[in-house]
Amino acid sequence: MASALGIGIGTTLGLLTGFYGGLIDEVIMRIIDTLMALPSIVLAIIVLAVAGPSLVNVILVIALVYIPLNCRIIRSAVLVQRNQDFIAAARLRGENGFHIMFVEILPNITSTLVVEFTVRVAYAAFTVSTLSFLGLGIQPPTPDWGLMISEGRIYIQIAPWIVIFPAAALATLVLSTSLIGEGIKK
Repeated sequence: MASALGIGIGTTLGLLTGFYGGLIDEVIMRIIDTLMALPSIVLAIIVLAVAGPSLVNVILVIALVYIPLNCRIIRSAVLVQRNQDFIAAARLRGENGFHIMFVEILPNITSTLVVEFTVRVAYAAFTVSTLSFLGLGIQPPTPDWGLMISEGRIYIQIAPWIVIFPAAALATLVLSTSLIGEGIKK
């Protein structure tokens, strides 16, 4: 959910900034640069420390953390597309900016979007688990791999499987979604 929300908002901002440029591009990209100045996990920790740990807050924070990255990637894809001949033809037909962005450009960057989504799902799973491990993510009794690893680490010498299995499941999810994204990219 967090990845979908982050991709949706980031894609919309990337389309706007890449297509229109000018003042909209400058203002939004300076905000994006500010958000990207902090590492994503530090930004998530700061926001969750203020807002409090809950499932909704974790989803919103993960979306917020990945909006800037997605916006930059989509913006660069739109900058390539906006100077193509089919965009000039759409302008000559009298199409408005909304139509050009969402009907002409967006279908041509869907492969970038799909790859970006799969990568963000992997990163989001890892970030949620990291936040849960630190006590700022999903709270008990809701199951979470990061929370399982955190609670099991005190038993690691007598029952290592308590930590090994959730860590292996998390690593498998992150690796498999990353490989799916790489496969789609080719």
